[in-house]
Parts: sequence; C-alpha cells; structure tokens
Amino acid sequence: MEATSTPRITCGYLDSYVGKNVIVVGKVVQLRGDEAIIDADGNITAHLHREAHLAAGSGVQIIGKVNPDLSIKVLSSIDLGQGIDYNIANTVVEVAHQNKALFAYDR
Repeated sequence: MEATSTPRITCGYLDSYVGKNVIVVGKVVQLRGDEAIIDADGNITAHLHREAHLAAGSGVQIIGKVNPDLSIKVLSSIDLGQGIDYNIANTVVEVAHQNKALFAYDR
C-alpha cells in the first residue's frame, strides 16, 4: 500500500488538490440535506455521507476528496463543537504549506 500525506487546507488551496484527499477544519455555516457549507477561510461545499452528524454553527474537521467542481466528498467528519479558534486552524494550514518538507509525505 502506498503511503501519502493528507494535507490540511483551506478554501484557497482547493484547486491545487483536485482528486486528492485533504483535511479541512472550519465552521458549519449551512446544512442542506446531504450537503453542508463549511467556512474554512472561504465557503466549501461538502457532500456528506449518512454517518455525518453535523450542527450548524459548530466546528468540524472533515477528511475528503476534492472534486473537479472544488466541492469535497466527505469520507469522515468530526463535530468539534463550539469555541474553535479558526485563526489558529488557518495558521496551521499556512505553516504546513510553507514547510512542506516537514509535513508532507509522498513516495
């Protein structure tokens, strides 16, 4: 099995990861059936699976695959609740992208 990293991204990085798995931390802005709008330094449409139990206004971490339309097909999700510092989450993304050698693992 091939080992690869799953990078943390925000909305601005979506177009660089089409077809790849990513991690996103953001705030659930809206729920519409099997879709959610996640604010991760910009709005991302997330296509949820049946086991996803998210609440509007809560923080969420999703792992999913970026679709060509820049939405994300959610593979797993964790409701992080209230009180999330999104500035820190966004800073972690920026630091990881500035120091890919420390955070990326590709073979």
